[in-house]
Amino acid sequence: MSDPGQDLWLGIDLGTQGVRAVLVTSGGHRLGSGSAPLTSSRHGERHEQDPQDWWRATCTAVAQARAAITDPRRIRALAVDATSGTVTLTDRHGGSVTPALMYDDGRAAAEAERVNAIGAPQWAKAGYRRMQRSWGLPKLCRLLDRHPHAAADGLQLAHQNDVINRRLVGHPVPTDTGNALKTGADAATVTWPEQILADLGVPASVLPDLVTPGTVIGEVCADAAHATGLAAGTTVVAGTTDGCAAQLGSGATSVGSWNSVLGTTLVVKGVTEHLLHDPDGVVYSHRSPDGHWLPGGASSTGAGLVAREFATGDLDSLTATAESLLPTDLLRYPLVSPGERFPFVAPAARAFRTREPASSAEDFAALLQGVAYTERLCFDYLRLLGAPTDGSLVLTGGATRNPVWNQLRADVLQRTVTLPQGAGPALGMAVLAASAHGGFASLDRAAAAMVRPARTVEPSTAHRSAHDEGYHRLLELLVRRGWLAESVAAHAREGTAA
Repeated sequence: MSDPGQDLWLGIDLGTQGVRAVLVTSGGHRLGSGSAPLTSSRHGERHEQDPQDWWRATCTAVAQARAAITDPRRIRALAVDATSGTVTLTDRHGGSVTPALMYDDGRAAAEAERVNAIGAPQWAKAGYRRMQRSWGLPKLCRLLDRHPHAAADGLQLAHQNDVINRRLVGHPVPTDTGNALKTGADAATVTWPEQILADLGVPASVLPDLVTPGTVIGEVCADAAHATGLAAGTTVVAGTTDGCAAQLGSGATSVGSWNSVLGTTLVVKGVTEHLLHDPDGVVYSHRSPDGHWLPGGASSTGAGLVAREFATGDLDSLTATAESLLPTDLLRYPLVSPGERFPFVAPAARAFRTREPASSAEDFAALLQGVAYTERLCFDYLRLLGAPTDGSLVLTGGATRNPVWNQLRADVLQRTVTLPQGAGPALGMAVLAASAHGGFASLDRAAAAMVRPARTVEPSTAHRSAHDEGYHRLLELLVRRGWLAESVAAHAREGTAA
């Protein structure tokens, strides 16, 4: 390996609300960072973004991070992650000809039914049994229905980071199996299920080649170098989804360890030695760059409601008051968008409160608590599937800036949690780039070297009974609405008793 003081790695995270970039040494020292906002168009189940905005924001974020050093040739490689299940169609030059259908766009319900009817054996083999309507393949079918001459016109599927990778290298790029999982790619064999896709009317020419995360896919071209400030010839490595990237950036890379990311939505991902099979199709597994499996799921609950509902409030004051109100008997199921994906699949699910809040602080407290209870249900469901959950639990995401929420989550889960310094998807992409191109012997060693020491939060037992009672009440409400199976709720209750 080259001198760690000289080697730099760039990680780029394409999030829902913005693009982030970090410049990190092989020893985990962050030298530069940058960010730029993104806007979405939301209406009901529709959620779209303009792919042109992704490149503009990427250039801004990367240029900011790059400005921290004088010689861009020190950056040995970069990788890009993206929101999982976000797709668009691009022309022969890589330009998007459709809006991007975002990760939680739920309009492809009819297409999902057809996808599941035709591809059921393949999806069962992949471990998740059924695709959800927000996944990439149903949305691709929807786009192709509206562009029936896509193959003749030279159009091609592109996931969110494919769009950016092509702009970076200046030529067509393969897609990674992480982002392509929800579009039907077989992560175990690194192939497309060609017959199933043909039966669905997806032309083979529309599909990009497949590679595993960490594969070198090209070098930064002259045009991209001019736009970003990077050096032409910088190695570009295939990335993965934002959830997998966050996991790598948390340091949770060994079997039995888990990363819970609380940003706009809640994403829980862990590491197992073998592929998990979920008969209800809630949990899906990506393949880790080191050969293990990364099971998990993305909920539609999360911190996105904080910005939406409390944008004009004093969050410090709200948090201080909310702390004195926790636990609260006001229960919320805080969905950011309609429909739930994990810890259960319920397209009809809608956010609810059990009563009107007495104050905005109580409403805020119920929001924090509702997300924590949802997180607990995620882990109960994972245990039901047989996943090992006794390893380290690392919390990351923007919500970790709230210490009261961190403590609440530890209390509700009744387990020790850790918070790494500067963790996140962008750091995960820097770790992946380094593990693939920096001479590290394994992904675990790269993560251990680059993810800085964590802060630990120990659970309190002071309100354990009250939280158990509130959690059980929420389970019952979810069962009554027909969203959560009674068998899953029963297992969750037994876990409490144990």
